[in-house]
Formats: sequence, C-alpha cells, structure tokens
Amino acid sequence: MSAAPSPAAPVYDRVALIGLGLIAGSMAHAMRAHGLAGEIVGHARSAETRAVAQELFCDRVTETAAEAVRGADLVVLCVPVGAMAGVAAEIGPHLAPGATVSDVGSVKQAVIAAVGPHLPQGVHFIPGHPLAGTEYSGPRAGFATLFENRWWLLTPEDGTDPAAVARLRRLLEAMGANVDEMEAKRHDLVLAVVSHAPHLIAYTMVGVADHLRRVTQEEVIKYSASGFRDFTRIAASDATMWRDVFLTNKEAVLDILGRFTEELFMLQRAIRMEDGEQLHAYFTRTRQIRRGIIEAGQDTSVPNFGRTTGAKGE
Repeated sequence: MSAAPSPAAPVYDRVALIGLGLIAGSMAHAMRAHGLAGEIVGHARSAETRAVAQELFCDRVTETAAEAVRGADLVVLCVPVGAMAGVAAEIGPHLAPGATVSDVGSVKQAVIAAVGPHLPQGVHFIPGHPLAGTEYSGPRAGFATLFENRWWLLTPEDGTDPAAVARLRRLLEAMGANVDEMEAKRHDLVLAVVSHAPHLIAYTMVGVADHLRRVTQEEVIKYSASGFRDFTRIAASDATMWRDVFLTNKEAVLDILGRFTEELFMLQRAIRMEDGEQLHAYFTRTRQIRRGIIEAGQDTSVPNFGRTTGAKGE
C-alpha cells in the first residue's frame, strides 16, 4: 500500500520531536518525503544522537527540550514512558498557545497521568501510539515507510478539540498510517494482549534457553528454527522501553498473563493425558487468528514469513 496523497501545504508549520530514535526518525523521514511539516526540530539528551539526527532528518536540533518546543504547533514525545513526566514538566511552560502535544508511548493511561498535569490551558493533548516498529533502535534505524498500512491509535480524552484531533489524523494518514480512536483503558488492555504479554513471553523463552544447561548456547544459535528465532527478534527490542511498559501497564499485563497461565496448564494436561483430539481442536481454532491477521493486511502469507533468505536446515 502506498502512502496517502500529500496535502497541498504542510499540515504543521513546525514539528518538535522530543527523543530521536526509530519512531521519531521515521516520522521525520515520512514528513519530509511528503512535505507535511514546514520545519522539523529535534531534541535528544545525547549529543551523538543529536548530531546524527541533524545529519539525517532534522532541520534543527536543540540541546534542551524546552528550546525545541518553542513556537512548535505540534510536539511529539518519543521518549520512554518512564521519562514522560520529566519531559512534560520541562516543556510545559514553553508550549505555544494552541499547540498540540502527542506521544508514541505503548501505554496510554500512565502517559495521560504523567503528562496531562504539566500542560497549560489552551494546549491540545492527544495521546497516540503507532503500532509499528522493528527490533532496531536509534536515529539511524528510521525510514519513511515504517507507518504505511500500520495502525496508529489515538486516545483523546473527553472534551478534546475535534479540529485538533482531525488535524493530527490528517498528518498521520498522510504518512500512510491507518488511524483509529480508542479509550485509554481499552487501549492498554488490547495492547497487553497483542503486544505486551507476547513480548514478555518471548523474553522468557529466550531466557529459558539461556539457562537450560542441557542445551548449549552454540546449539541454540546454530539450530534455531523460525519459532525461537522470531522470539529472539522480539526479545532484541529496546530494554528501557519495555521495562517501562511492564511497570506502567502492570494491571492489564498481569491479567493477560494469568489467563495465559490457565491456557498453558490446560495444554500441559492435554499433552500429559495424550489428548490428541483436544490439542488438534485447540490448534485449529488458534490458526484462524493468523488467517485473520493476513486478511487484514497486517502480515504476509508469503512462505517463511516473507523472508528472502533462510537459515540452513530450514
């Protein structure tokens, strides 16, 4: 799917990106590619990151977040969830009247609680979450097509200016994203199912392999088939980001993990009792989810998950 047609003029005159990793870099590349922002200003704590961003995708970078947001009509917080409150406190007094503040955090209730109290009257707060990413991070990891045909969820609170929400939607859709709105608590539960718990399970399985002394690390690496290999891809994601996700979406993640444990116990019993009929019925039912994801255009049906090369022995 190609990106939506670009508007005749920039959607925002000045966009400030606070935090300059994969998501911010991809946003900047996409905005530049489609003429969606008059100026892109960035800030990161690391001088090295600021230098790379200046080279690759920012029109201007600043040493402080407060300086970056001055005069911006859109500010996007692209920092870990645990850093949101501190950043919001720094930029709050420097935000322009009528500006929109959004974020890209994977948890929404915690972000609203952390950021909202620091924003002045007249600033529109529209929390957001792009369901897009890779296992890579940093300013060199971004690319303009990251958001094409991927969902970007917005969780505006009651009373948010509809015109501000529509304007942000216009930007995101022009970058190729599918945009939907959702209540923040619902978002956190849904993401616990489709993202947070699967990541924790992947981290756990890789940890099990690391600690299982009867199987050597050399064997795990040499003979890793697609299942374990894909676990390692997920488990290679940014450690700081995922630490904050689990700490700030604790209730929903623990709920889903409890349900997962119940399902696991049921499967353990079926295997122990050699109940092939139950196992077959369970696996047949769960295959339908995979088919639904492919039909929705969120993955490919190409063999080997669309990989152009495979490991030996597959």
